[in-house]
Amino acid sequence: MAGLYIHTPFCVQKCSYCDFFSAPPSGNQLETWHLLIQRNLELIAATQTDNIETIFFGGGTPSLLSPAQIRHILTCCRRLFSIDPHAEISLEANPATLYPQKLDGFMAAGVNRLSIGIQSFDDQTLKVLGRRHDAQQARQIFKQARAAGFNNISIDLIFALPDHTTADLRQEISQLLALAPDHVGIYGLSIEDGTSLALKVEQGLITASDEETYAASYLLLNHELTTAGYEHYEISNYALPGVRSRHNQAYWQRKTCLAAGAGAHGFDSKVFGMRTSITTDLDRYRQQLQSDHNPTDLEEEFNQLQAMSETLYLSLRTSDGINRNDFEQRFGISLEAAFPQALESLNSQLRLNDNRYSFTVEGWLLYDHLISHFL
Repeated sequence: MAGLYIHTPFCVQKCSYCDFFSAPPSGNQLETWHLLIQRNLELIAATQTDNIETIFFGGGTPSLLSPAQIRHILTCCRRLFSIDPHAEISLEANPATLYPQKLDGFMAAGVNRLSIGIQSFDDQTLKVLGRRHDAQQARQIFKQARAAGFNNISIDLIFALPDHTTADLRQEISQLLALAPDHVGIYGLSIEDGTSLALKVEQGLITASDEETYAASYLLLNHELTTAGYEHYEISNYALPGVRSRHNQAYWQRKTCLAAGAGAHGFDSKVFGMRTSITTDLDRYRQQLQSDHNPTDLEEEFNQLQAMSETLYLSLRTSDGINRNDFEQRFGISLEAAFPQALESLNSQLRLNDNRYSFTVEGWLLYDHLISHFL
């Protein structure tokens, strides 16, 4: 079984903190995007026989596409691939691009999971972040999505925001919990070079959060969300029972994920794994498809040591952790024999329960530092 990721690289405007590949569409790029995706999928299907159990529309802002375009793409998927009848079909959405009829259309097209990028419930913060919606609009859109029939909705929330206090974060959490989403993604704000937000920090117009505030905010979110019944199942993700993101879990488990769309990344789990990517040059992407050339390029091919290392540190992103028996069966060597010094050095941050190693919540706070032991 495999996942399918479909990338839409268009946004109405760039958010102040974003350094991902996205840009406003020009000409008829947006209106014809589904036709390029169709050709991309046809070229992928010519060499792939995997059954698809999850489909994820990411971006960019895939909710800029019309319901008719999403329906067209999903119809192509069903024609070209064997799709699990209970497939999780997710669509990332910006509240500013949604309204009731569009939500109804996405539901009718086959989308059964929404991931709404609310990011904050504070209007001033939303302006600083360059978001086009306000808090009231975000709350309204969430309720309209429920009314449209979506019973699996994820909300993205950014923490460690400029000039935010613990009291501000408590207000954010309170408003989030009042909506009772099924899934929550939390992301500590990172000030990336070259973004407009980084320029404001350099100019002293806003103050970036420090490490102490970041840690306190992360632990507060963990406490409040788990107390409210959410499972902290991955560093940045919480879910009510039974509604973990199946698509994202496949990434952490190194399962095959096909990818379509300029800027998309995929993974082939055969042998020790291969990571693939598609050009971010929109003109080149179009030209490749028009000449019947599969735009997927090999980005990285793993050897056994690299595969063992990635298997370990991706698994440690999750509360399930890594099963010692599964690792040894997959690679023919025990975890302890493969990484003796690393495991010993991480002893205080690792737990061993039911034959599984996993990080503590405090370990997740140090994740980037801790996984360096396995690289």
